[in-house]
Amino acid sequence: MIVKEEFLSRLRKIFDLNLYEVRVWTALLSRGVSTAGELSNISDVPRSRTYDILETLEKKGFIVMKLGKPIKFVALKPEEVVERVKKNLKRDADDKSKRLDKLKGEDILEELNSLFTQGIKFIEPSDLSGSVKGRQNVYNHLDMMIREAEKTITIVTTAPGLNRKMEALLPSLEKAKKRGVEIRIATQVNEDNKKIAEELEKVAEVRTMPKMRARFAIVDSEQLLFMVLDDEKVHPNYDIAIWLSTDFFTAAMEQLFEAAWKGFKKL
Repeated sequence: MIVKEEFLSRLRKIFDLNLYEVRVWTALLSRGVSTAGELSNISDVPRSRTYDILETLEKKGFIVMKLGKPIKFVALKPEEVVERVKKNLKRDADDKSKRLDKLKGEDILEELNSLFTQGIKFIEPSDLSGSVKGRQNVYNHLDMMIREAEKTITIVTTAPGLNRKMEALLPSLEKAKKRGVEIRIATQVNEDNKKIAEELEKVAEVRTMPKMRARFAIVDSEQLLFMVLDDEKVHPNYDIAIWLSTDFFTAAMEQLFEAAWKGFKKL
């Protein structure tokens, strides 16, 4: 069986399989029904590992073990595998989410917070900084900043960025609004995101800045998160943001924004 390594690599990422698992699975797909010995020969996977791998693939919903002797394994339609993997991922995610929710009322979270509180006392403000890689991680960090906001939230984003932030951050922005936090958003408003901008006006003051392209957020004049790359030119996985927690620099940035804010147009 000749399968390109590039194809196997894509399958590994999509289905979260290791190299041996994806080799055995594709080998079985090419045969339909086969024994562990045959699959070992076809896939170049050691025979001593093949049975364990087939058992794992069966648990994950990729294959079915055929009744009778010798023991054989049956490949399932790829469409069926996709559906099973989706259901398993959702179930696992729900289980993990429930376990994490239970931590809120347990001693272990109090102990973790105690460790963090003790450690943070010895950190210089200049050390509270870092880079955040990957757009989803960037939004997760921004969401954390919004949830911690007490006074003000300032968000500057691009036209396509406004649509993404509406989806990722709206629940936290709504809660911040209810806490009395002042929220301002500056962006390029166009036909593609006008409705989104109008929806966000329920929780924030939105203004358009047609001649300016920037991506950053300031919270309580203390924390700054700014994206260093153009979101229209970089893949989401390679997006990068710099996070700073220093009131000196952040307050200066907010003062500069104040001057520009006055010149931005209201919706």
